[in-house]
Amino acid sequence: MARDALTVRQRALNYLARREYTRDELYRKLMPYTEESDSLEDLLADFKARGWLSEQRFVEQVVHARSGRYGSRYIAHELREKGVAEELIAQALPQLRETIWKPPARSGRKNSVSCRRMRRNVRNRCVFCKAGVRPGCNRQAAEWQ
Repeated sequence: MARDALTVRQRALNYLARREYTRDELYRKLMPYTEESDSLEDLLADFKARGWLSEQRFVEQVVHARSGRYGSRYIAHELREKGVAEELIAQALPQLRETIWKPPARSGRKNSVSCRRMRRNVRNRCVFCKAGVRPGCNRQAAEWQ
């Protein structure tokens, strides 16, 4: 089937197969491909009734994807821009604040820096561990950043 010959329903399912969307986002994406907005409203209502379109899942996905990198204000602002209801944002904020302060899991080997590679002061001592150069001295990058 040619790409241009896709129905609006097929397009919507293709979009939802890739990631979660809010109702407003999906409406804006599908609007150029439909002649009647009433049929699109009916389609989105059908998707919501079947459980294929869920703003709750969208909020969970955004929180999970962004919480390691961004703060709660930024994520809440992004959710508001996407058209998510304030009740859902208010439910997600406590979860956001809990996850924001947890440091991301890091492997010790990749993020460890030996004293030989660290910045030295005038007396040739490691600035970060306050010790001379020792062969086995590895400090986590998180400790000195």
